[in-house]
Parts: sequence; C-alpha cells; structure tokens
Amino acid sequence: MDGRDLVHSVRTVGFVGAAQGLRTVRAAWRRRRADAAGLPPRGAERARVPGQVREVTPGPGGGVLRFSRSELQVTVAVNGAVFWGWDGAAPEPSYALAGRCPEPDPRAVLEPDKDGGWRVVAERVTVVVSRNGAVEVRTPGGVTLRRDSPPRWWEPVGGGRARWMQRSEVSSDARFFGLGGRSSGPRLRDGAYRLWNTDPGRAFAPGDDPLYITMPVQLVVADAGTHLVFHDTSWDGTVALREGEEGAGSGHDRAGMCETRMEGGPLRCWVIVGTPARVLLTWASLTGAPALPPAWALGHHHARWGFGSEQEVRRIVAGYRERGLPLDAVHLDIDHYDGHQVFTVDRDRFPKLPALAEELRRDGIRLVSIVDCAVKAEPGNEVYDSGTAHDAFVRDASGQPVRGVVWPGEVVYPDFTHARVRTWWGGLYEERLTQGFSGFWHDMNEPTSFAAFGEPTLPRSARHGLEERGGDHREAHNVYGLCMARAGYEGLRELSPRHRPFLFSRSGWVGMQRFGGTWSGDVATGWPGLRASLSLVMGLGLCGVPYSGPDVGGFDGSPSPELYLRWFQLGAYLPLFRTHASLRAGRREPWEFGAEVLQHARVALVERRRLLPYFMTLAHLARRTGAPYVRPVWWGSPEDRALRDCEDAFLLGDCLLVAPVLDPGTDRRAVQLPRGLWYDTATEQAYEGPAQVLVDAPLARIPVLARAGAVIPTRGADGGLELEVWAPARGRTGAGLVVPDAGDGWEEPEVERYVSRWAGSRVVVEREGGGGEPPHPVRVRGLGER
Repeated sequence: MDGRDLVHSVRTVGFVGAAQGLRTVRAAWRRRRADAAGLPPRGAERARVPGQVREVTPGPGGGVLRFSRSELQVTVAVNGAVFWGWDGAAPEPSYALAGRCPEPDPRAVLEPDKDGGWRVVAERVTVVVSRNGAVEVRTPGGVTLRRDSPPRWWEPVGGGRARWMQRSEVSSDARFFGLGGRSSGPRLRDGAYRLWNTDPGRAFAPGDDPLYITMPVQLVVADAGTHLVFHDTSWDGTVALREGEEGAGSGHDRAGMCETRMEGGPLRCWVIVGTPARVLLTWASLTGAPALPPAWALGHHHARWGFGSEQEVRRIVAGYRERGLPLDAVHLDIDHYDGHQVFTVDRDRFPKLPALAEELRRDGIRLVSIVDCAVKAEPGNEVYDSGTAHDAFVRDASGQPVRGVVWPGEVVYPDFTHARVRTWWGGLYEERLTQGFSGFWHDMNEPTSFAAFGEPTLPRSARHGLEERGGDHREAHNVYGLCMARAGYEGLRELSPRHRPFLFSRSGWVGMQRFGGTWSGDVATGWPGLRASLSLVMGLGLCGVPYSGPDVGGFDGSPSPELYLRWFQLGAYLPLFRTHASLRAGRREPWEFGAEVLQHARVALVERRRLLPYFMTLAHLARRTGAPYVRPVWWGSPEDRALRDCEDAFLLGDCLLVAPVLDPGTDRRAVQLPRGLWYDTATEQAYEGPAQVLVDAPLARIPVLARAGAVIPTRGADGGLELEVWAPARGRTGAGLVVPDAGDGWEEPEVERYVSRWAGSRVVVEREGGGGEPPHPVRVRGLGER
C-alpha cells in the first residue's frame, strides 16, 4: 500500500467509522487482486491508420468506403443527423439512442469528390471524406465546420480491444461547450477533460475534473454555424481542447483543436448541424425526449443530511409555514434508513413515516427519498437476500459478487446493465411508495466504493451483463447510473401508472434525460462553488439534460449570509431549486441567516411560486423540442461573439434574462444583452440590445430582464393563470407560449400561442392566427417612458 492509498483509507475511516477501516483496506486489496487476475496484460501493440480508399458502395443515406486497412460507413438520417462508424461500427446497440436508429435520408447522395475523395450531400449538411480517411463536415454553402484527421488505432499484437485517437480541427473563432457536467464551464477552456464518471470524495470546486456526469458530447459554436459531435462509446477516455486564435493583420489563423482518446469501444460518431435550437431538437430525437416532471417538482425543495427524526421534519416544515415561505418537497437523506440500508426505515426515529407523508401531502408538500445503489452484504437483509436469489449483483472474473464499502459497510452492487435486474430493482420501489414517498434521488451511483486504490469505484475487471453481450466494468462504468435511472423510472411507471415519476440522479450518461434529471452534486461552499453551480446547469442543458440544479448554499461548510442569499436567488431561477447540505455543514433554512436574508429569500420564493406556470411551460417545451430551460445568452444569436463569451448570465426560456450575482460585495453589475428591447423587471427601465448595460443588483434581488413583447404565463393573486405581457417595441410584435399543466398525470395539454402588438395607444394580446382574446387575465407591463 503506497502513501496515497493509506491517505485514502484514513479518509474512508473518517467517513464510515473506525470499525470499518480494516474492512475497507481488505476490500481495497481485493479490488487490486481482482484487476490483476481478471484483466489480461495488454502487451505489445501495433499502430494502424485507415490507408487509402479502395472501394465505395453507395447505400441509403450515404454508403460504405473501404480503405486498405479499415472501412467507414457514412449515413445521413432523415432528421439531418450524420452518423459515421469505422471498422464496421454500426449505430446500434447503443445506450444513448432512444429506441431504434432513425431511418436513412433517401435524398442524401454519395458522389465522387476531388483528389480521389468522396462526399455525401444532404439538405442540411455535406460530409466530405478524403482518399486517406479525413472527414470534413460542411454547411450546405460549403463552409467547413469540423475536420477530423484520419483516426489511429493501437491494437494488441495478440488480439483484443483497440484503443483509438481522433484529432479534429474547428474554426479559429469557435468555442467549445458540453462534455457533461463540468465545473469550469460552461465555455470549456484549453485543457484535458476525462470521460469517467467520478465521485471526487469531497465537495468540488471549479477546475475539479472529472465529476459525476461525463459525456463525450461537444457543442461547438462559431461564426459559420453550430454543430454537436457525439462519440458513442462509454469507455474511459480523454478529450483535449485548445481554442483557436485569429491572426492579427496579415497573420494566419490558428484553428481550434480537439483530440479525443478512448481506451476502447467502437469509433463511431454522430454530428448534428444547425442553429442551437435545431441541434438540440435533433439531439432529443436521437437520445430521447426529456422526462416531464410533475408540477410540484418545479417548486422549492428542502433537503438535509441529518433531519434525524419525524419531529425534526415537522419542525422545519412548521418553520416554513410560520414565516410564510412556500415549500413543495422535503428530501430525506440516508439518515432515515435503518443502518443506512437502502429500502429500509429507522422505526425508532421515523415510526409513522406514511402518516407523516400524508400529513405533508395535505399541506401540498411531497416527501422525496434518497436511493443508493449499494446493498448491504448481509444475509437476512431482505434486499440482499432477494438480489442473491435473482442473481442480481455484479460479479468478478471468478464468479463471486464484487464487494465494496459504502455507508452501510460492506456492500454489493446490482448489475443494472441486465434487463432482468432492472425489472427486479424497479419492483423494490413499491416499498418506498408504501412509505408515502412521491419522488426519488439516486446517489453514489457512479458507482462509488470507498474501498478503492486510486479510483473510488468497482474493479475494472468486474463483469456486467451489458444487455446479454457481456463485458467488464471498463465499458459499463459510465452507463451504470444511466441504467439505474432507467430501472427506477420504468419501475415507477409500472407501480404507479397514473403519475409521472419524479427521479433525479447524481450520475448518468448520454440519454439520462429520458428518466429524469440531476443535481450538481456536492459543490463546495464558497463563491467559486456558486459560479460552478451555474456552469454545470448550463453545460448539462447543452448536452440534452434540461432539469438540474445545485445544492443551494453549497454542500459543505457554512456560507456567509450574503453568499447564501445570492445562491438562493440564483436557485430560484433554475429548474431544480433545492437547499441541501452535508451532515457536518451549517443549516440551510432561510431564517438561520438573519432577518434581512429571510426577508429577501421570501421574495425569491414568492417569485418562484409566481413563475411556476412559466417553468411548467418550459418543461413541456423541453420535452417536445429538447430546448433546455436554462440557455446561454447566445442561444438565439450564436454568431454574436460577445454573447458567446458571456458565462455569468443566462436566458430562462425565450422571455427572461437572468443575471445572478456571483461575486461578493456587488450591488451593480454589467449585463450583456442580446439584440432587441429588454426591460428590467424590477424598475421597468428599458434597454436596447445588443449592448452591455450596467444594472442595479441590490442585496434584495438579482437582475432579471424581460424581452419586449414577451407573453409569460404566471400565477395570479387568486392562484389562477395570468398572462404577464411586456410591451413590444413600437412597430414590432411579441409572442409567447403557454402550456397550462398543474398536475402529475400523463395528459398532453394543448399549447396556447399568443401574439402581443400595439393597437393605437394600447397593447393587445390575442391568440396566434386570429383566435381572439385569451381566456386568462392579462397584465401589461413596460408602458412607462422609454
């Protein structure tokens, strides 16, 4: 055991108690031995490149190009997405795709290009393949968005999986986004980003990498256009990025660079070209529509590791009620379990949990339960015995269940990459529903084990089903949380078919939005952690996961009153609005930070409650279009370079621009506006964009601006739906959508479309297409002097 391993063991003892320290070290040794015995040595390797093109076979949507040492399939799908796969790689099987691969576009044509190359010409994109295997993605007008050099493989001489490397170039002005949840974003600077879901073992800060959700998905934005690229393999890898530089004067431009290295899996790729909205729409058609949360899940959630008892839950809920603070959900962490064992309840501290849940539900508050993936390895534990009977647990190369150490002590792990195991696990949520829980958050599902050398996860040699294909943890690791989310979501749909499930997960992979959302994990308390919270939410949204949010106040430590309030004000405009902290951190109830903070937090909560119809509309739009609730300010104008570099503000849907305060002592801040007229929603002062303006940001609020002409569904004073309309600029019109949904069923409400315009000296609102006046009260704002 080296010094690093010893330090990790000491830290683990601090987490799970001294009595488990020895078991932790023993389990770590077992993990090392398991990898040594279960993974064959790699040995000598040979390098390989495609060689020269020898033969071409046209096919639907494109065709197959055969090189001297490889072959390349290129297919344009009917939705405009481009697939290519080397060495016979096909789009399926894939954990990322939702259902079957889309059909090829019959209009796409494979035809000869210059210098012995070939090209596939489609309506929205042209793909050019050189004679030695370089691949270029071009706009229909012929502008190159991305150029991939011929790939390289390294194959073991004795046979086995190949690792590969792909170098790419983008334009000198391009900016990189995505790669899952990254704390240093949303714009990804020069550096290497690992593709391996990881529990950092402590609260993270900007620059910590990797974190809980990594995805081989890049969104690249440049003057020439926007494109998304997805390398569909779940193996460990690294993406190295370097932004380009534009030459000054007569100097040459330096292209932006991307180098992707993967330790295994197929070399296959999807590319989508278009406006950001079109790219995310096509991406959702490939990887699945985001799950629609029930209406209550868009309200305010309060969680704490350490509620301790039913009495403490009631005390906190009463504190919200007595102070006039809206509350929609209470989350119970692992301390409500019996001995930290999943799907159990501590009967001493929570003797009447179903009665508590019903009591809270009558007050409009739902109970949400944590669900860990690890099962205590102890005969007599009902879940362990049931899983053993179902042969449900991950095994090592010798056929024995893999053991790790998490909160209950020594544990085993369900193999969620087996369909039958997902069915078994999904049925276990019946116990949670019986206890009165309405929602669930998955934790520790990277998966994490405290007993590990170097990485807190399972041995790489651990065996998984992988949908009957079979494989080891190197391939299964990144999709483990995704498959757990699928098990829970499908189980809940079966157990409670009349209600939309509410589920969010700490870890996941491409396509996880089909089963719910996520939160930002254990972010460090501090101003850098506040900034990282926004980065993760925006980055995940651009990867197709629209529902997420941070631990308001940070996971560890005690925030200052100012930091807590600014975090709270930001959280009020994010999809998942949740206060949460660790067992040893300070409290996160608003009244714990003084009367002034309480007063301003109440304003933020009331405003969130007022905007719930707007959040519900954004949730429906995300399901139908893939557009995230939280969007970068360049969303509608990606060609605007000033907006591309703006990382401290965001659009909430199309109607609102939110400029959170991310630095201490700030009472005014600069805001970069997209084009058009914008109103400060507090003062109704109007600003014309594109421009950078200076706006007030007193402690009482953060700047929020409304787009002129916007029609925003809100909750009126009587609790009914009201349309808040911001006056359009003279000579222009505005618009807005409303999806009136306040439930948790599966009904598809009709989308109401409205237009605002000037009629003489007044602003009128009517249904799009001359459908008459709206059936809701209308409140017009922004009519003062401009």
